[in-house]
Amino acid sequence: MADEPLVLGIETSCDETGVGIVRGTTLLADAVASSVDTHARFGGVVPEIASRAHLEAMVPTIERALKEAGVGARDLDGIAVTAGPGLAGALLVGVSAAKAYAYALGKPLYGVNHLASHICVDQLEHGPLPEPTMALLVSGGHSSLLLAPDITRDVRPLGATIDDAAGEAFDKIARVLDLGFPGGPVIDRLAKEGDPKAIAFPRGLSGSRDPAYDFSFSGLKTSVARWIEAKRAAGEDVPVRDVAASFQEAVVDVLTRKAVRACKDEGVDHLMIGGGVAANSRLRALAEERCERAGIRLRVPRPGLCTDNGAMVAALGAEMVARNRPASDLELSADSSLPVTETHVPGAHAHAHGVGHDHVHEISKDNLYS
Repeated sequence: MADEPLVLGIETSCDETGVGIVRGTTLLADAVASSVDTHARFGGVVPEIASRAHLEAMVPTIERALKEAGVGARDLDGIAVTAGPGLAGALLVGVSAAKAYAYALGKPLYGVNHLASHICVDQLEHGPLPEPTMALLVSGGHSSLLLAPDITRDVRPLGATIDDAAGEAFDKIARVLDLGFPGGPVIDRLAKEGDPKAIAFPRGLSGSRDPAYDFSFSGLKTSVARWIEAKRAAGEDVPVRDVAASFQEAVVDVLTRKAVRACKDEGVDHLMIGGGVAANSRLRALAEERCERAGIRLRVPRPGLCTDNGAMVAALGAEMVARNRPASDLELSADSSLPVTETHVPGAHAHAHGVGHDHVHEISKDNLYS
């Protein structure tokens, strides 16, 4: 274990400042500072507020992670950071911090892809990923079906949302129901007390002529909102629990049906589900039921590793080091629309051993961690 790469990962793509430390595929620390309560009163994430929160939380969160892992910054074999996709300002805070630490410590820097990191985090829970891996990623910003023959350099998009992502739809319906933000957890909780068959909400892009693996939740969102509005206009009570259960069932039905179909079509006998919505209890249950029936092995990380976190970035960074992938240049920049096919951003002159040590003497080490 001692010879496995020790990597620190920084995640700031949205509203959570995540710092994780892993050694190989073993999680040593997962520190998170969330600004979700600050955004709640606005009903969604405010980019500028998120960026400022990352700036304030960055150093304390890194210190907490190092202490939790019981290692010093100089012990690290590399620094990994989410280079994209995500909110531009938020990403820049994380990338800038990672570059500073990599430069000051003389460690290799790895700018990695947020979506690929969501796949790689499962290694911390269930061991090395099968190759290829079929992954269904569902969050507030993404709903994607991905085939990953090699998580460090070959991730192929099979399908994606063409409008609202699943998590975004959860947030919008929660807002219509006056349930607050974020919407996913509260809808999941209320749905357990409702009837998922009470209301026949539509399943987007589920026709025989529709794209096999793409997702659309905009029509579902509109249908639910109009159903609620009609009830209120008629002076009737809205059965919140039944609405939550029926809406949730419509979302997870489409997600799991298409994911299992992709596994069958591609001849992959396992499915990994990640992203914030993967914490949804009904999604997990239905996926397990359908995968078992289809002879597919299901891999879903525990809820804490499904939401945005630094551990997932560190996991992919450690895999980059272990497979001798080229490091990023210190000129690395954030890319808010970084395609999933770019699992990491190698530098033009980078090599597997990372940044050189010849410039480190120019930096004062008085305030660095020992």
